[in-house]
Amino acid sequence: MAKITSIHFQQIVRPLKTLFATALGRKAFLRNILVSVTLDDGSVGIGEIPTSFSRKHETVPVIKHVLQQVRADLVSMPVDAYEEQVRRFRECFPIARMTISGLEIALFRAFLKSGGRTEHAFFGGRSRELETDITIPFVPDETSLAAWINYAARKGFRVYKAKVSGNLEEDKRFLSLVCGLIGKSRHSFQLRLDGNQGFSVTSFFRLMDCVRKRQYPVELFEQPLPRRDLAGLRTITEAALLPIILDESVESPLDAERAVEAGACHGINVKIAKSGIGESLKILRVAKEHGLKLMIGCMTETMVGLSAGIYCALGSAAFDYIDLDGIHFLHHRNRFQNIAIEGPRFVVQ
Repeated sequence: MAKITSIHFQQIVRPLKTLFATALGRKAFLRNILVSVTLDDGSVGIGEIPTSFSRKHETVPVIKHVLQQVRADLVSMPVDAYEEQVRRFRECFPIARMTISGLEIALFRAFLKSGGRTEHAFFGGRSRELETDITIPFVPDETSLAAWINYAARKGFRVYKAKVSGNLEEDKRFLSLVCGLIGKSRHSFQLRLDGNQGFSVTSFFRLMDCVRKRQYPVELFEQPLPRRDLAGLRTITEAALLPIILDESVESPLDAERAVEAGACHGINVKIAKSGIGESLKILRVAKEHGLKLMIGCMTETMVGLSAGIYCALGSAAFDYIDLDGIHFLHHRNRFQNIAIEGPRFVVQ
């Protein structure tokens, strides 16, 4: 079996096409780390480690520090032993989940290339095309919002995920503006709401009253309450006003099991950037075993990171909702490896 000869990493900074704003924060630039693993047979795997509002402690300096520490444990190791090392790193660096996940993807890709396998085939090779939603950041400025929604409509997007804040009056104005602007495009659309932990039980139900009265075409609500408020999440899930999908509450298989036991959701958003390959597949199995809906999501990533989610979604054909829009916030080419980007569609060729 091929052995690991080197591990390198570098920071990348990319401007975003529009301000990315949620209940947790806002940013105009992507600042991520690319990590590459090289084997003695020449195989190379590359992963991406994003930075995020939801994990404020996992900064670029922290990411680099963790990678420097684990590098010595990996060099000269047979690549087929990487899974056990990743499990050990997760125990040693619990605050660095995305760091270990990005590293795992690089190791996984090097391992597959060494064996002549593809990611699409690894995940099952069941489908070759999918369509993603696109996020509407919480930016209540009509000019900026109109420009972004017009861009999405021209590209052919039909499902929009609106970030909401938990401030009822601001959210009501924002959703009125969003639905009015999308309506001008004269095509039918579905709306998903993402609270990013900004709501209480009370503010959630008040916003739902507004949604119902105004007949907005809302399909689901992602992570309305704080991640640890499983009791509150159970309350709103039992009301069954619309599917409740957990994001920040579920980063590991243990989180998924706790959410299931608490009856805290109708579904789970799996993010490979947060959970890596092995744990994402375990979360998927937990959700399937308990009849939950599945969403596949992303962070603000280039195609290096986003492609892992694309291959997983296409290969497994296991997901009910696709939220893999990160590349559309960046200036990008319309092809990455064997993936063609055709508006909201990703096609493996």
